[in-house]
Amino acid sequence: MAKKRVLIMGAAGRDFHNFNTYFRNNKDYQVVAFTATQIPDIAGRKYPAALAGKMYPKGIPIYDEKELVKLIAKFKVETVVFSYSDVPYQYVMSKGAVVNAAGADFMMLGPDATMIKSKKPLISICAARTGCGKSQTTRRVIEALMAMGKKVVAVRHPMPYGDLVKQKVQRFATIADLAKHKCTIEEMEEYEPHVARGNVIYAGVDYEAILRQAEKEADVVIWDGGNNDFPFYKSDLEIVVVDPHRPGHEMAYYPGEVNLRRADVIVINKEDSATKENIALVKRNITAANPEAIVIDANSPVTVERPELIRRKKVLVIEDGPTLTHGEMKYGAGVVAAQKYGVGQMVDPRPYAVGTIAGTFKKYPGIGVLLPAMGYSAQQIKDLQTTIDQTPCDLYIIGTPIDLRRFIKFNKPALRVNYELAEIGKPDLAEVIQKKFKFKKK
Repeated sequence: MAKKRVLIMGAAGRDFHNFNTYFRNNKDYQVVAFTATQIPDIAGRKYPAALAGKMYPKGIPIYDEKELVKLIAKFKVETVVFSYSDVPYQYVMSKGAVVNAAGADFMMLGPDATMIKSKKPLISICAARTGCGKSQTTRRVIEALMAMGKKVVAVRHPMPYGDLVKQKVQRFATIADLAKHKCTIEEMEEYEPHVARGNVIYAGVDYEAILRQAEKEADVVIWDGGNNDFPFYKSDLEIVVVDPHRPGHEMAYYPGEVNLRRADVIVINKEDSATKENIALVKRNITAANPEAIVIDANSPVTVERPELIRRKKVLVIEDGPTLTHGEMKYGAGVVAAQKYGVGQMVDPRPYAVGTIAGTFKKYPGIGVLLPAMGYSAQQIKDLQTTIDQTPCDLYIIGTPIDLRRFIKFNKPALRVNYELAEIGKPDLAEVIQKKFKFKKK
């Protein structure tokens, strides 16, 4: 019987995992191509033979998603597999219509087909949207487990934007490891908060190989999710974070609603800066979709170094890039801090943006008067620096998860915003974990 010819639509993450777990050694299928979107500069590469396995001695080409219809015809594709995240349902089914109109089947692989089983207890932290506060929640879970005397190792959703063979398994235990692996700003935003606290975090391309290494040094493995994707690993406890600043999104974006419906625990974050009406709407949606889930209310209080400098000043607010772009947030921690401490004016950087940063504003016109800290390449970091230098202001507020001052030269005061998860009432995450795993405090 002839093999079915498959094309995988992705963004250098879920697509490679779906290939590795479902298609790599599956003799019923032949994957002829990947397409890429969301992330700059990943089209035009190959998924290398060293990772693709013996059925793919030449590797698998990666094309721009704009070529999808032509590729279906060129490669006689029979099945297209949708394999990326944080997109509205209208978008997903529009892609399905394009694929079906070209004559191919449209496939969406589910958790059971792609999740890997761990030999150690495993807790996943995922979300309904990008920017809900997964990283804060992950840090809080790790702190709770460490207080119970457990050695915790985190595994992060993939961001393999460089040499895929070298990035097969990446281990980060020190700040120096970030430079060793030539991490982009987007990668460092996720890895640095872990290593700065003395924790080990893994990432890469081959998530079975990653898990087996992580298990060797962990009592408990944490899946630190990306975007609003569901976990790559089978979880003993699934924690999902939702955002009352985007009420209704938890029921309208793929695969965020998958997470919502699967969750054992749902954390409603940022309640301190959300309206009561929006919090109530999110709670109604949780009750409708997953009434058995444990719901934890939480704040995300922000603090700033030298907040007195902000009052009545002209400020350029720099926020986490992905949160503003495909996360579609109109503001982040930087704006919350600016308003909290009496900012005079938030300066619009768009007239001063150059190169790839100007391109980001063009692609995502809803960003507004904020600067997304995009840094997927050396050129993009250079364009970010130039945009910052050219924007007239009194000072900068940095709302990114990492300290941008290590990579960007600021010629005026630059104040970093810090934010952590603060649960409200009971039960809190520590109590849920203790009850589930019977762990005890030291």
